[in-house]
Amino acid sequence: MKLKFLGTGTSQGVPVIGCTCEVCTSENPKDKRLRSSVIITTEENKKILIDCGPDFRQQMLANHEHNVDIALITHEHNDHVIGLDDMRPLIFKSGKDVPLYCYSRVAQEIKNRFPYAFADVKYPGAPAFELHEIENKPFQVLETEITPVEVIHYKITVFGYKFKKLAYITDAGYISETEKEKLKDLDILILNCIRKFDPHPAHFILPDVIKLFEELKPKKLFLTHISHHLGLHDIEDKELPAGIHLAYDGLELNF
Repeated sequence: MKLKFLGTGTSQGVPVIGCTCEVCTSENPKDKRLRSSVIITTEENKKILIDCGPDFRQQMLANHEHNVDIALITHEHNDHVIGLDDMRPLIFKSGKDVPLYCYSRVAQEIKNRFPYAFADVKYPGAPAFELHEIENKPFQVLETEITPVEVIHYKITVFGYKFKKLAYITDAGYISETEKEKLKDLDILILNCIRKFDPHPAHFILPDVIKLFEELKPKKLFLTHISHHLGLHDIEDKELPAGIHLAYDGLELNF
């Protein structure tokens, strides 16, 4: 299987509009971060998208991706769902509704934000989705076992997702001891890391991530959901402990 980072930025993206800091003005492509999302290619060449934010169209075109078989949604914040309308060309081409897998609360929010996609009588050109409400237990789809990992983002529940020995977690500020058990003995752990310093009420910062790396002991850990406050990629990546790396848009991982 293969995972590609379509975006590794926070809700504002990098560069941030109007910001002239060294990260936002960097010409290094690895310092330009679209909103966080990944796409997984299975052994059967099926495509599993995790989150569909405002940069979805741009991400799919830039990475020459042509279809999405299913989408897993971590939570309902706009930077993770507001691009769903841009799935219309894929829906028109396939002639099928796109299956979305998410927590029940998230499913209701998607219905609220895209009511026209669920109308009994749709106007021509409307997208169409097949909502699947999932719980915190493993399920199988596209011949792939997927294990949700429940984390806390400020005061709401967010699902990370585990495939084989890889886990993808974004927008987390707390992981319970029970859920940490799912994250042990991993080859690859992907975690959100919004900045280096100053505690954040909803996101891990770098010291939190390093502590989790030492506790969970994955073979490799990649940071995502990164803001411009973390620093320049080429400098910060070299200063991280061995085994920890900054992800960047377009990075591919085989697992």
